[in-house]
Amino acid sequence: MSPELYNTILHSFYFFAMVAFSLLITSILLRFVKTLGTKNQPGSLVRWSADTKPAIGGLTFFIIFLISLGVYSFLFDPNEVFQNQRIVALIAAATVGFLMGLTDDAYNTKPLLKLSIQIICGTILVIGGSFIDVFESDFLNTFLTIIWTIGIMNSINMLDNMDGIAASVTSFILIGAICAHVIVGVFPGVDMLILLGVLASVVGFLFYNWNPSSIYMGDTGSQFLGVILAYVGVHYCWNVETQISENGNWLGAAALLTLFILPIADTTIVTINRLRRGQSPFVGGKDHTTHNLSYSGLSDRQVALVFCTIALVTLCTYILLIVSIGQDDLGIIALYITFFFAVLLTFFLITEKNKDKWNINLKKKSKKGQTVKVKTT
Repeated sequence: MSPELYNTILHSFYFFAMVAFSLLITSILLRFVKTLGTKNQPGSLVRWSADTKPAIGGLTFFIIFLISLGVYSFLFDPNEVFQNQRIVALIAAATVGFLMGLTDDAYNTKPLLKLSIQIICGTILVIGGSFIDVFESDFLNTFLTIIWTIGIMNSINMLDNMDGIAASVTSFILIGAICAHVIVGVFPGVDMLILLGVLASVVGFLFYNWNPSSIYMGDTGSQFLGVILAYVGVHYCWNVETQISENGNWLGAAALLTLFILPIADTTIVTINRLRRGQSPFVGGKDHTTHNLSYSGLSDRQVALVFCTIALVTLCTYILLIVSIGQDDLGIIALYITFFFAVLLTFFLITEKNKDKWNINLKKKSKKGQTVKVKTT
């Protein structure tokens, strides 16, 4: 058996074993943990569903993340984990994000504290060598990396507003990173096992999170995944093979806008619409792209299927872009960027069509004299 085939079989077995373990551990948590992260109270605008469910998905993600690191150290090279500054920084940042999310699920932390922790996560990634390299200035690269980390951590948190959305979008992004890992010829590696492990944990969780769900990932999950995806964005989009492409920065922008099209588009539209209403973009509400699709007549499950379809298309588009690395055709790169803006414009027009429905819903709650409780998103 060739080493390539052996590694493929080994990694495939690990992935399916972790999916099974994710299903098992999530089912056990559901049996014994009933209230952690249950923020849905009367008058709340935290989630689309009115049902109160535990938000413990992030516990499974983090456990399997740690297992992946241990398995790689045991089967392959422990030095690549514990003596690799980039991986050590990822472990530290992911742990900080996980603990902050766990605290927020338990105690509903203040937005400023949450932002401060997100800045720390981005700073840790930069210190470990995971920073966006598009400017000649180290300060600008550091600043952009921290902004990117904050943005994607909040984006995944925002997408965790309806059954199956955040987990599905995250899964397709991770699959894209895994495909890129194979295409550029660095398979296997510690990144591969981390990506496979996190993907397996999300897939297992999605079984319970698909509509009608019995569990949410909560801030514990969204903040942990946000750090992982920020890392993915840096290494598999922003800095994608800039050394061999004269248009490296444009290629990185096209890769980023393609693979992360859904979280970026949703966050951008929500931010614009809330600022137009004179509202803080960091205050939760039922005005996301998913909600507006529902206002247009789609069921929750149909909304999730629409997002999965778009995510699949963007995954295939991203893979085509990675395969074509080295072909310095700005015209082709422009097509990818145009595709992003076409999706962004479509989503924006949908929100414009339904912009009164969220406001009417909020006014009804206010007239009833209910206290509207929100969380940072």
